[in-house]
Amino acid sequence: MAVIGIIGGSGLDDPEILVSPSDIEMRTPYGDTSERLRKGTVEDTRVLLLPRHGRQHTIPPSQVNNRANIWAMKAAGATHIVSTTAVGSLREEIHPGDLAVLDQFIDFTRHRPVTFYEEFSPGDMKHTAMADPFSPQLREIIIEVCRDLEIPCHERATVITVEGPRFSTRAESHMFRAWGADVVNMSIAPECILANEFALPYASIAMCTDYDCWKEDEEPVTWEAVLETLRRNADEMTRLLVELIPRIEKTVTGRA
Repeated sequence: MAVIGIIGGSGLDDPEILVSPSDIEMRTPYGDTSERLRKGTVEDTRVLLLPRHGRQHTIPPSQVNNRANIWAMKAAGATHIVSTTAVGSLREEIHPGDLAVLDQFIDFTRHRPVTFYEEFSPGDMKHTAMADPFSPQLREIIIEVCRDLEIPCHERATVITVEGPRFSTRAESHMFRAWGADVVNMSIAPECILANEFALPYASIAMCTDYDCWKEDEEPVTWEAVLETLRRNADEMTRLLVELIPRIEKTVTGRA
């Protein structure tokens, strides 16, 4: 049986999708999780929901305890993780309000723990392969559900994760574009790395909220503009998740 972990980003962590929800308090070797895990079901599929920044959005991106969050998901029985995240677009064709299914990341964080393996045992060096960090199977299911629901999405995108909580300078934004990044955010790389270290299939659905600041005929990104775009498009993300969660279980378990 699959247990789907959902890590919700800013404005994309609606607990109302769960039937018979209840909270689980997890103790981890890495400290506290962002919030108590909420367990429940979506169409009889077991789900664990965790708001990345806390339910009141009180945890800045650089202070999210990613190791505790991923450890708790694994310990609570998650077999797959799908995250949602707000991103800024670095490409003209990725418009505010668009969804993108991430397939690569560039980690530009500086101060966050990004591994569970802080020391090696003799003869047991843990070097995790990361060529394709987002689960191809989960990505394909997400794309399939978007098509079925007629929700337009960009089927590939490289995200660059920056430290935050500040937004980019124009020089940085242009540099990220030159590096080949398509979108920018403050959350995904550490989370994705840690899920891969635990061999948890991980995928991320990004919602574009702005054009960062490289596009000079648009207003530079502000937090208020990000929230407004999230509010306008949150229902579409919820509709996608409600269809996606049971589809993952049916696909990975072969259940009719």
